[in-house]
Amino acid sequence: MSLKCKLYEEVRLKNEVTVEGINITDEVDLLLRNLDLGGKYQEEVHGMFEYDREPHAGIAHPVGFRSPNGFLFPFNSYRKSRFSIGYDKGSYILTENGNKVFDIDFLERPEYYRHTTSDGVQMKNIAVYNHEGVVFVTYSNECHLKEKGLDCLYCNINATKSTYADVEGIKWKYPKQIAETVKLAYEEPGRHHVTLTGGFVPEHREMDYYFDVAEAIQNETGLNDFNGTAVIGAPEDHGIIDRYKEAGYRTLAINIELWDKNIFKAICPGKEQLSGGWENWKSSLEHAAKVFGHGRVRSNIVAGLEPKRSTLEGVEYLASKGIVCFAGAWCPNPGSELENHRSPEPEWHWDLVMKMSEIFRKNGFTYDQLYDCSASANSCIHDIYRIEHGLLPVLKQAI
Repeated sequence: MSLKCKLYEEVRLKNEVTVEGINITDEVDLLLRNLDLGGKYQEEVHGMFEYDREPHAGIAHPVGFRSPNGFLFPFNSYRKSRFSIGYDKGSYILTENGNKVFDIDFLERPEYYRHTTSDGVQMKNIAVYNHEGVVFVTYSNECHLKEKGLDCLYCNINATKSTYADVEGIKWKYPKQIAETVKLAYEEPGRHHVTLTGGFVPEHREMDYYFDVAEAIQNETGLNDFNGTAVIGAPEDHGIIDRYKEAGYRTLAINIELWDKNIFKAICPGKEQLSGGWENWKSSLEHAAKVFGHGRVRSNIVAGLEPKRSTLEGVEYLASKGIVCFAGAWCPNPGSELENHRSPEPEWHWDLVMKMSEIFRKNGFTYDQLYDCSASANSCIHDIYRIEHGLLPVLKQAI
C-alpha cells in the first residue's frame, strides 16, 4: 500500500471514531485519571456544546489525540462504541473491539491556558484551543430561542450551560477578556485564527458586540487584520454584513444548517420564524460572498438530518457562489430534542466527505481559505487537503 493510501485509511478511521465515539469503560476511566489533564495535556472545556453522549460534570476528559501520522482525532465518549483507549508498553493506544490499532499521543495543553485575564478569569474559559493555531470563542453560552420554545432540535447549547457553567466557571465573555486571550494565544507557534460565536441573539445587539470585540482585539494585538471569523445569524438587513468586513473580520459564517427547506422549517423553528426563513439565510450567504469574496464565507449543514442528496446539492450550490459549506457529522447531543437518536453510519459520512472534498477542489478553494474560515482546521476535509497538497511532515520527508 502506498503512503498516500495509508494516510487516507487513517483519515477514514478518524471519520469512524468521530461518528462512533470512544467507549470509556471503568478501566479507561482509571487510565484517564492518571493522565496529567490540566497540566501537560489539554482538558475539555465546554464552551458551547457537549459532544459526549453522557454528561460528565466534574470529571475531566481530554479533548483529543493524534494518530501516528499527525491527524487529530476528537475524544467524544460513547459507551456503545467499538473504539476505546488502552495502555501498552508505556504508551496510550487506540483499540477497536479490544485490539490495538496504533499508539496515540494526547494533545498537549497550550501555554495560554495557564494564564488569566486582567480581571482574573482563566483564559481557557474565554477561548478554547482547537489546535493548529485556531482559537474558538463562545461569547455567550446560551441561546435566547430557548425562552421562546424555538430551539433547533439538534442543539444542546442551553443544556450544556445548565450542566457545566457553574462547574467549569464559564460565563459571558467581555471584549477586553477576549482581546487579552487572543493576544496571548497568538504568541503560540503556527498559524493564527479566531472564531467568535454564541447563541442566537437579536441582530443589532449581536452586531454591536462583535464590533466591540473586533476593536478590542485590534487595540490589544496591534493587528488591523486579526484573521477573525464572525459567526452571525442571517440579518434581514443585508447591509449589516458589509459592516462586519469594515470592522476588520476577514471571514464571515452564516450557518444554514439544512438545505431542504421543509426539514429546515421543522428542525430550526427559531431560525425559520425570527430570521426571515430559509430564503433569507440563503440570500444572506450570497450577499456575504459578494462582500467578503470567494472562499471567505462559510456555512454549515448538520450532516445526517436530511438526505445526502440534499446536503450535496447545498454544498455544490453554495460552492458555485464562492461559499465554503462544511457538513460535519451530526452528533445526537445530550440535552437536545434529538438525544438518543442515531447519526448515519460512518460509511455514509465518509462518502459525503469524499464528495465534498471533490466539490471544494473543483470550485478552487485553497487550504488557506479553508483554514481562515473554519472554526477548526482538523476536519477530515482539512486532512484530505493536507494529503493532496503534501502539507504533512511524513509527506515532506518522503519527497
